[in-house]
Amino acid sequence: MIATRVLEATQRIPGRHETEGALSLAERMPRLILESRRVSSTLAHGLHGRRRAGQGESFWQFRPFVAGEAAARVDWRRSARDDRLYVREREWEATHNIWFWIDRSASMGFASNLGQGPKVERALVLGLAVADALVDGGERAGLLGLTRATASRRIVETMAHALVADKAGLDQDTPPRAAPGRFDEAVLISDFLSPLDTMREAVGSIAGAGTRGHLVMVVDPVEETFPFAGQAVLHDPETRLSLDIGDAASWGAAYRMRIAAHREGLADIARVQGWTLTIHRTDRPASEAALRLLTLVAAARGTG
Repeated sequence: MIATRVLEATQRIPGRHETEGALSLAERMPRLILESRRVSSTLAHGLHGRRRAGQGESFWQFRPFVAGEAAARVDWRRSARDDRLYVREREWEATHNIWFWIDRSASMGFASNLGQGPKVERALVLGLAVADALVDGGERAGLLGLTRATASRRIVETMAHALVADKAGLDQDTPPRAAPGRFDEAVLISDFLSPLDTMREAVGSIAGAGTRGHLVMVVDPVEETFPFAGQAVLHDPETRLSLDIGDAASWGAAYRMRIAAHREGLADIARVQGWTLTIHRTDRPASEAALRLLTLVAAARGTG
């Protein structure tokens, strides 16, 4: 028998269980996949997709001195070890940040016994774990509208604390109207059950400055298949409205068509902006979606 439940608002915040789960998942993440993609796709661009000689502060490489250059550019210490002159080049680094939004609205509290837990728990573990893995790989991560982007190794705790304090986020099913930088990336994790026009506007406002992004749609298996028969009553956790649908089996066919159309509309929103869409079911391991997301972020770095 299929059983469902919806978490109360106080249960849709990242507690010790979700934080420890995220850290555990991040520790198991094969960093070599992220690093191999980063190395293979960004050799010419570097850590933030813009690596080249310039006015940055980080050392990049030594190169032979070229006649006509100012003598002040010669690195005499390095040149003393060889029979030629060398110039110390520094790296130009454009600031890149990865911004997360994790939906904690009422619909994210839905869970069935076909999944491994409520959608919001999976979204929190997934978002925190990916942020941890990215920071470990040299990136900066932050929460849209809540925190600054940071490379702190305590990124999981930092983000979790900010989410706990953000009570208003429990009633918001769309990301805040933020304006990340041109070379930044956004990761939006939600069930994206809001109207398509609302999502199109929200994604468009974030992508407006050229920000790249990724949508991660978290779904419960029941929401995909609607495996019910006989008399049924549907409850909307957002509006608290109820609907008696009578014969659930015949109603299910129309429901699945609506879900498919909504998902295609969401895919089109992502496609128009050059973003990606990942669909993740809660009966699958969180590591699957995390690895895909890390791969997509690394690939985007190579196209910047």
